[in-house]
Amino acid sequence: MPYLCLDVGSTWTKGALVAHNGELLGSAQHATTPPEVLDGIESVISALGGPDADILACSSAGGGLRLAVIGQERLVSAEAGYRVALSAGAKVVHVSAGKLGSIRPLRIDHPDVVLLVGGTDGGDESVLLHNAGRLAESRIKIPIVLAGNTHARTEALALLDGRTVVPTDNVLPDVGELNPGPARGAIRSVFLDHVIGGKGLSRGKRFRSLVSAVTPDAVLIGVSLLAHLLASDDDPGAVLVVDVGGATTDVYSAVSTVEETGATVAMPADRRSVEGDIGMRWSAPGIVAEALAEQLIEADDDLAGAARHRAATVDFVPSTPVESEVDARLAALAAIIAVRRHLRMIDNRLGPQGAGLLVLSGGVFRHATPRAQAAIEEALRADPVLRPVLRTARITVDRDYVLAPAGLLTEAGKAHVGAQLLRGLRIGEATSSRR
Repeated sequence: MPYLCLDVGSTWTKGALVAHNGELLGSAQHATTPPEVLDGIESVISALGGPDADILACSSAGGGLRLAVIGQERLVSAEAGYRVALSAGAKVVHVSAGKLGSIRPLRIDHPDVVLLVGGTDGGDESVLLHNAGRLAESRIKIPIVLAGNTHARTEALALLDGRTVVPTDNVLPDVGELNPGPARGAIRSVFLDHVIGGKGLSRGKRFRSLVSAVTPDAVLIGVSLLAHLLASDDDPGAVLVVDVGGATTDVYSAVSTVEETGATVAMPADRRSVEGDIGMRWSAPGIVAEALAEQLIEADDDLAGAARHRAATVDFVPSTPVESEVDARLAALAAIIAVRRHLRMIDNRLGPQGAGLLVLSGGVFRHATPRAQAAIEEALRADPVLRPVLRTARITVDRDYVLAPAGLLTEAGKAHVGAQLLRGLRIGEATSSRR
């Protein structure tokens, strides 16, 4: 049987039918259909003629995974937890450091999961135990991933008795040592077991049983696979991916090797950042506001008006060349702002050569005219912050949306199929190159 890889998003449900040799047999999409997302899924399956396929699915529908990070102090524990959360496909909506006082700010941010961290193994236990006690006293019902000082685990679990708690290894077992894997896996487990069923996306249990990953997590795995495919003796295979959506813009980066540094918290090789304030429709005004703050544009009433119109009419589709050019300009600005933020977060650790490949993902890039695409790429290369990172980078568009399917296949133990899918579609073959 072939593999049918599904990505159930808040707006669209996308499917890719992949043969065992990695050949893309077909792709289809259908508007996501809450409160019964299975209707849209069945339409995609029917369009691809793959009812007998081995189904692999990821989802970010219902707003994806909203996560709160509670740590000991911001520069170490909270920051480590924050970075682990981003790599797990979560949108971090709340970060606090030190001993918790009022729980009200946490409730206001409406997280789906709390990541409770703090202290190195054998180090200070007081802050972690205090915060566990405050969460218990608040009678908060949000699932908790406990990933702090393991010496305090038993007492913390006793304090949280009666809550949904998943204990796992410390994200920061020693100073400067980041251990993201166990916490990342626990966050995913909580999402699948306790969160996705509460999103009101489906009436039965079938959808919950189909989904095996959060969509951003699947994409990050696909990006990592791509980086390893592109690596060579003289190239670390550094890859940047920018996915501009209607509400958010995600940036992913991966390198095949990581150089040791003296950073307080070591960075994982694969990283993701999500910008919830910039997007092509709901968050279009945020693009203009941030572009002004970053001094990328002058006060531009026309662009601001166009952004407000897109936010008010989220199903807007450009029907004239001028409207398409405005979309392209907004997309370029969103990409520049998001990559700038991402580079700050990862300390620009892509290696001395910068990125070898930049992949643009999202409908605005897939549907862009050659002229609009050229303008977007020129804007990215001309940006003074991005220029050193993209100076030798090839740029391509993920037109067939294969990164998430490649990640799903890899997670299912079929990395060789995912690799062939990426190779067969030549996602690394650039639309443009600057040497």
